[in-house]
This record gives sequence, structure tokens and C-alpha cells, in this order.
Amino acid sequence: MSPPRGCMAGNGPLRIVMLAAEASPFAKVGGLGDVVGALPKALERLGVDAAVIIPAYRSAQMGATAFDRCKVVSGFDLPMASSFEHAEIFQSRMNGTGVDVYMIGSDKYFGREGIYDDPATCEGYPDNMERFIFFMKSAAELMMRMRTPIDIIHCHDSHAALVPGMIKINHRKHPVFAGAGTLFTIHNLAYQGLYPKEALAYAGIASGHFHPSSPFEYWGHVNFMKAGIALADKVSTVSRTYALEIKTRHEFGLGLEGVLQSRNEDFSGIVNGIDYDEWNPETDPLLSARYSAADVSGKEKCKNYLQHHFHLPVQKRVPLIGIVSRLTDQKGFDLIAEAIPEIMAFDLQLVVLGTGQQKYHELFQQIASNYPGKMGLRLSFDNGLAHKIEAGCDLFLMPSKFEPCGLNQLYSLRYGTIPIVRETGGLADTVIPYDGEKGTGFSFSKYAAEEMVEAISRALKVYSDPPAWKSLMVRAMSQDWSWNRSAREYMQLYQNIHQKFLSSGFPVQG
Repeated sequence: MSPPRGCMAGNGPLRIVMLAAEASPFAKVGGLGDVVGALPKALERLGVDAAVIIPAYRSAQMGATAFDRCKVVSGFDLPMASSFEHAEIFQSRMNGTGVDVYMIGSDKYFGREGIYDDPATCEGYPDNMERFIFFMKSAAELMMRMRTPIDIIHCHDSHAALVPGMIKINHRKHPVFAGAGTLFTIHNLAYQGLYPKEALAYAGIASGHFHPSSPFEYWGHVNFMKAGIALADKVSTVSRTYALEIKTRHEFGLGLEGVLQSRNEDFSGIVNGIDYDEWNPETDPLLSARYSAADVSGKEKCKNYLQHHFHLPVQKRVPLIGIVSRLTDQKGFDLIAEAIPEIMAFDLQLVVLGTGQQKYHELFQQIASNYPGKMGLRLSFDNGLAHKIEAGCDLFLMPSKFEPCGLNQLYSLRYGTIPIVRETGGLADTVIPYDGEKGTGFSFSKYAAEEMVEAISRALKVYSDPPAWKSLMVRAMSQDWSWNRSAREYMQLYQNIHQKFLSSGFPVQG
């Protein structure tokens, strides 16, 4: 008989520790923070004993209520190449749960304004290699000091990707790790963590493990993402379509498609969920009015608020399109740049919230200047305003070049804000094209400005038919994209890893 819910046979609750660079509400830049902030809570509801380890960024501590509940626990010193650095440990919990959150502090590595990037340059910090190796080494040391055996170590993205290798090579005999399996989840393959071979010395991994065809070597460099893919017991990514894309097509696999193909039997895609405690138009405290699929009247008040906020004319039947995004090449903004005359020729309004590459800051500033009264712009990260945009807009535009999963289209569905998306990655998995009777949104296949404009045109045509539009809204809001479904898929994956460990152990590779 299979063990119940979150229990391993004969061992009590399944003990999961997640390692990531972000976890909402403690630190968040994008979807990774949302996922690591929500998945452990959903797993706890399935009976799992979950904990999270992230860096303690100064920028996240300043004014963050989550840090008001932190306590400082014993820190320790770690070797980093030729010196020692001190790891300060903070402990807190996720609101309303038993999920412990441990934050690794260091004035040298995390006592600065940004998380990945220097706000002054909008570029990655030049010492990111050292910063995240320090995080990974500290996390491994912290887990050993917890003295509680771990069943699964779940590592997220390149910032935690060396941990499976560190454990297999340096710590396998430690009692905490003796029965631990590893899962490595790819949230965005574009951010691989490519560094000089000296990275292994910082990580405490012997230089003999760096050679052609080893898990650590990639064209003369160390590739953190490659090491995580090669050395974790199982590998996952955040949608089924993205899993297929990155292992079969170079433009998505970005040089790692062969490594992914070699792990084909141990590689799967699980679509992200969203936290319905936070993203629910019936209860959302950030909205000017609440509403539901049964009574959508409050959405009009949310739209009026948003139009006032962005100094747009308050016009009930003019469709309002929202964008909330990192402003990067991945997100398809070159298509918008090409098509803006055609887009603005429609009778519509557009609001944009985000921050990122300077060229896109300048693009949207120019659009806002050229089309006063039709576009509102806020170049920042503002969680409250993100909620208000999801609730107050009629449509949400995501023309991504690639999209591992995407969360904003899921928020949009929940809030009855109909997504217009490109059919890629998780967008293809979660938005059902509208065909007049069925469907939850609008999509286009080819990465081309004219196809995007055509999809916008189709959406506006349906918007002009209020009964059809209301039916589409209610159908979108009735979808279930909560974490409950996804958490059960992760539970099955954890159990498969545990069985694999029992049958074969963890041979060191490379």
C-alpha cells in the first residue's frame, strides 16, 4: 500500500527542504519567488514537513514585515577560496503555517540594494558567482546543523544548482543527507549561471571533477544549470510544453538540450499553480471592490480606479489592456515596439507596470508621451498595483518569445481579465484558445507582430459583444489553477525520487 499523502512508508511526514534565491514575501523579483512562497504551503496541507532556505537580502529586510518576525540563530564561518566568510542565520515562518524559513545573511554578499542586479546599472552584480556559491555552501552547512534527516532537497534554478553535486561529492555520508534525494527545478533556462572554472574552488569541489564531458564543464566554464540537471536525481520544469521545447529545440534549450535529453527518463514538466489565498478577487484586500464569477459587478469599480490612477479617461466600454512584467527581451516587447501604431489605432487603453532593461523603459516612456490619454506607465515593482491591474483590466497581454510557465496569465484568468498570449511554454498549457463557444483567452503561434495584432483584434471583437464577453470571463474565472493540483504532482515526484534512492543510492558522477 502506498504511504498516505505526505508520509513515506514507515518514516512519518515527508521532510522537504527547498533552496532558492527568492521566496515571497521575504524576497521576490518574479515568478520564482511566487512559486517558492506558495508551493511549501500547499505541500504542508498534504501532510509534508516543509522548510525553505533563501538569502537574507538587505533590500528585502528594509521595511519588510516578514522580517519583523525573524529571530537570529547561531551563525558560522565558511571557507570561500582563500578566506573565511561569516553566515548569519535568521529564522521565520510563512504566515499561518508551520513552514520554517531560514535566511542566510552576509553583509559582504547580501548587504546591498539589489537581489540579482545592481539597480544603478540594471546589470547582474559582478560577484554573483561568489554570492550564490556562498548561499549554496551555507545552505548545505545549515542543513547539517539542523540534525534532522531530510527526505528531499528541492533546488530551484541556477542559484541552488550546485547543491546536488556538493552533497554527492562532499556530504553523502553525513546522517542528515544519508537518505536524501534531490530534485532540481528549472524555472528559466536562460539564466544558467555560467562562470570561470575557479567557481569549483569556491564551491569546495575538487578540480579533478572539471574535465570535458563532466557535469561541471561547459566549453571551458562551469555551468551551474548543467550541473544541476546532470547531478540531481530528478529534474523538472514548470510546464509540459516548456519541458518539450527545451530538450528538443536549440532556441529554447540554449545549448543544454543534449544534457536534458540524456535525463529524459528523469525529466518532467509540472505547471505552476497560484496562491488562491493571495490571488482571489472575492477576498483581495488590495482591491477597491471585490467580485466573483457569480457577481462581476465589482470589476467595473476596479477598472474605474485604475483609469483614475493612471490619469486615463474613465470610459466603461473602452477596453483596458494590462501588462505586468519584467521588461526584458524574453517578454516580447520588440513585437510591441514594431506594432505600436497598429495597436494604438484601436479604440483601447493600455497600462504597463514593470522594470528591467533600459531600452524598454525608454520605449514605454516614448509610447506614453506619444499617446497621452491612451497609456499609463509605472516603471517599478509594485505588488499592490499589480493586483489592481489584474482586477481592473479587461485584457492582459503576454506576447512572450518564450515563457517557461508564466503566472500572470493565471492571475488574469482568476480575475476575469482575459489573456492574449503567444502559444509557447506554460502559456500554451494554460490558456485555451477562444473559438466562439469554448476557450479562456486568445493566442497566436508565430512570433510576429502582425500575428499579435491579429490576436488583439479578435479579442476586441469579442469584447464588443457584452454577453459573449461575460460568458468568456465567467469561464476563465471558473478554471482551477490553484497549487492543490500541482502540489499533488510534486508529491508523486518526491515519492518516485525516494524509491529511486532506495533502489540505487547516489553514485557520484563526473
